[in-house]
Amino acid sequence: MTHPITTLLVANRGEIARRIFRTAEAMGLSTVAVYSDADAGAPFANEADIALHIGPAEATRSYLDIDRIITAARTSGADAIHPGYGFLSENTDLAAACERANLRFIGPPAEAIAAMGSKSAAKALMAEASVPLVPGYHGDDQDLSVFEEEAKRIGFPLLIKASAGGGGKGMRVVRDASELRSQVEAAQREARSSFGDPRLLLERYLETPRHVEVQVLFDQHGKGLYLFDRDCSVQRRHQKIIEEAPAPGIPEDVRQAMGEAAMRCGEAIGYVGAGTVEFLYEPESHEFFFMEMNTRLQVEHPVTEMVTGLDLVEWQIRIANGDALPWAQQDLACTGHAMEARIYAEDPDNDFLPQTGVLHTLREPVDTDFVRVDSGVSTGLAITPWYDPMLAKVIARGKNREEARLNLIHALNRYHVDGVVLNTEYVSRVLQQDAFARGELTTRFVEVHREALASPLFSPWARSHLSLMGWLDNVGALTVTDDRDVWNNLKSFRLSGTSGQPFELDLEGNRLHGHYRIENGHDSRGCVLATFNDEETLVRWSRMDDGTLDVRLSGRRVRLDTVSRGDELSVFADAATWHVRVNHPEVVEGTAAAETELMAPMHGRVTGVSCQPGDAVKAGQALLTMEAMKMEHTLKAGFDGTVEAIHCQTGDSVEAAQVLVTLEKSEE
Repeated sequence: MTHPITTLLVANRGEIARRIFRTAEAMGLSTVAVYSDADAGAPFANEADIALHIGPAEATRSYLDIDRIITAARTSGADAIHPGYGFLSENTDLAAACERANLRFIGPPAEAIAAMGSKSAAKALMAEASVPLVPGYHGDDQDLSVFEEEAKRIGFPLLIKASAGGGGKGMRVVRDASELRSQVEAAQREARSSFGDPRLLLERYLETPRHVEVQVLFDQHGKGLYLFDRDCSVQRRHQKIIEEAPAPGIPEDVRQAMGEAAMRCGEAIGYVGAGTVEFLYEPESHEFFFMEMNTRLQVEHPVTEMVTGLDLVEWQIRIANGDALPWAQQDLACTGHAMEARIYAEDPDNDFLPQTGVLHTLREPVDTDFVRVDSGVSTGLAITPWYDPMLAKVIARGKNREEARLNLIHALNRYHVDGVVLNTEYVSRVLQQDAFARGELTTRFVEVHREALASPLFSPWARSHLSLMGWLDNVGALTVTDDRDVWNNLKSFRLSGTSGQPFELDLEGNRLHGHYRIENGHDSRGCVLATFNDEETLVRWSRMDDGTLDVRLSGRRVRLDTVSRGDELSVFADAATWHVRVNHPEVVEGTAAAETELMAPMHGRVTGVSCQPGDAVKAGQALLTMEAMKMEHTLKAGFDGTVEAIHCQTGDSVEAAQVLVTLEKSEE
């Protein structure tokens, strides 16, 4: 019997590396991280017991370099390698290299990986194992005339797929025979470029299928179990956005048949470890068809963990150690419902364009019994263009699907980043779509609901009012600890004949002006009367336990938080984020052009005095600067005259309406 694993090297990065380390450490194993130049300061590299540099940022010269990975394992004394997902996770060469180096590979045998590496060969195997297949052609003869004959048999529309592909590469939908030649040639070029293999397969194109997958576990003793199913239908560009377990709305007999088909799939290739069998499911006919098998841990594995109570990484390691699965299939139960949202550094409103930048601020939900965050990032981390833009996953569970959905929405309301655009608002829009709430899922969900999903969570009107509230909170205006504080008296302060304090708001290129008055404010709750374009709105607020604001705006309840950087304010309203600049307009001529007393327009600090008693001054001449609300304001003379007296000095804190300079008008 081989000795148990003692030191585990994770040949991956980001959130999956941290997630594997978490389980490994709980099992008492030592952990080894490998990192590239781009990840030298990443959290996963800092959290392992040993961290080894393996090369430059290019993945081909670091995370995809098998020789460097094996060398790092030998150098660190690791006796096992976990590949995570992506990179080398389904690479037969790594599995074989581990075997040659006497290292345990946390995954299936190389032969099982190879059996599923070619879509055409895999489908042939599945046909022999009586696993349902989408009608199609998976043969070796790649002549165009063969494709044309097979297309007639299959019927249109049909789908062209790269045999060695994934991620939508080499995939084409053909709706008419006249398009077939050009689409085949284009798919072959893309398949050759992306995978070094131009071979294609044809399948019937299912117009509105769902993507449903089954999680399986096989030990080294020939025993296998399926851990129920997941729905991963909501995708953009063939990449998943939201996953959930169990898949909703599937009849129990179909669900069982799908699980049993997944078991036949694993048995047919002598599978060992954790794997996922993916199916296309037709809701109307309740038919399901084998799509592919992922011979690794899936990104969405946490939703299965939440509904089964099992740690899949732990069982990957136990199986690699030779442990037998201790349950019968009937012993396993699926309890409640779980949903996962992938957090990407991308701009959904700009065709999901990947984003880079620095995470100047990062606030993630706190793990609870109902929420889990698998994160690969930390405050100050630079998001580079070198790797996949997924930064983290937020997972929520509930007693049923609706409770899990609401818990995930609330969790996303607590995921805030300043410095990089994320997809959190877009995911929240999906979760709040009526069709999603009803479970009307399809792999074309994003396409079908494109127009509705393009609508932001907050209108420009709501954004302007929430920006004002966020700014008032950021500068401390809503926190009152002393009844003598000027903020308690703002409701009676008047400037230029208008009730309340004036402000200027620059929101997404639009400059808005208005007034506000704080009403009945104290430490935990209050309200603000905001005026935009002569329209008054009463905005109520209360302070939550974590210090954020619970804002009530026209009957809508919003969780509001902010962070300032320079003169810009980042506003976090539920799952939405935007940037704004807010300021009190500069006072050009004091309180009024004809007045001899220049008063502070608001509470603040004097930063400079540029005149002395007895100085002759001209109209418009700057006399004093002060800082208020994190902005600088200049007080200027409203007429030609003489400085009679100065009532402050640099550094003084002054209150609103306090006289700062007295002028005497010229006799002329």
